[in-house]
Amino acid sequence: MEEESMEEEGGCEAMMDDQNHNNWGAGGYGRHLLGPAAAPLGDRLLRGVSAEPPAGPEFPAVSEANGVLRGCEPGAAAAAKGGAGAIAAAININASTSKFLMNVITIEDYKSTYWPKLDSAIDQLLTQSPGDYIPISYEQIYSCVYKCVCQQHSEQMYSDLIKKITNHLERVSKELQASPPDLYIERFNIALGQYMGALQSIVPLFIYMNKFYIETKLNRDLKDDLIKLFTEHVAEKHIYNLMPLLLEAQSTPFQITPSTMANIVKGLYTLRPEWVQMAPALFSKFIPNILPPAVESELQEYAAQDQKLQRELMQNGFTRGDQSRKRAGEELTYNGSSACASSRGYR
Repeated sequence: MEEESMEEEGGCEAMMDDQNHNNWGAGGYGRHLLGPAAAPLGDRLLRGVSAEPPAGPEFPAVSEANGVLRGCEPGAAAAAKGGAGAIAAAININASTSKFLMNVITIEDYKSTYWPKLDSAIDQLLTQSPGDYIPISYEQIYSCVYKCVCQQHSEQMYSDLIKKITNHLERVSKELQASPPDLYIERFNIALGQYMGALQSIVPLFIYMNKFYIETKLNRDLKDDLIKLFTEHVAEKHIYNLMPLLLEAQSTPFQITPSTMANIVKGLYTLRPEWVQMAPALFSKFIPNILPPAVESELQEYAAQDQKLQRELMQNGFTRGDQSRKRAGEELTYNGSSACASSRGYR
């Protein structure tokens, strides 16, 4: 019996080595809390102490901490129910409780430690250029978000994220307003591309907040919310200045690069599809099925438009690829009609 008691005592002490390397069993801390009932069974028999712990009133249940500790019983109450085995279990519960409480993230901890790390990482992601190396640990940021969500700080973190990005976009909008017309389109393209690129990193980093707070409680999606911020704070404020410049650039071939025009037009369509109505012909060059389907009666009009485009290209120094064609007018008319009809979905 004494050997069994020693084994029980040794096992209890092994479990009580907490994250601060404090051995509860060796230090007597658990025994002090539980009284004589915490002593090894063999020692109590030799000293004439009853093997059964003294009866006494049960302590009230441990208070809830973030919904995790509900219903846990204190060590003395557990000891009164199950003898030496229950004593070890009770001390183990107390140790787990202690470890959990030591890892609680208070709102002060969140504001002073966790959010500053997230704030700095978001800053770098929002201002990076394509191909830049960012010296941040994605694993660390992901872990910070996960811990804050588990500690019920999702609402505060979401609010801080929206406020952070809103302030950034307001600065971007002011910089665009100060841009000269000849740089306006290019700078808008840079701002749009930089922001959309940043979202590809920001949204995955906050995936736990999105899944367990935004989707569950707000019935929304983080990416949609962040795209809406750019629409409200940048695009809506500049669309009526930007669109005339885009139409002017369209009428002058290669005033801006085709890739820049395509990025902006597709980006505007993503932000707000109804902006197509402001310039259907412009959007139809980059977004399929914008214009109504072609009809056979308008084939000659489509051919005339195609001929006009080719004449403009030739005036700007571009020559036809096949110089051997002798019937240029007939070929141009036929090919133009077929191409226009095909682009409009004519069958």
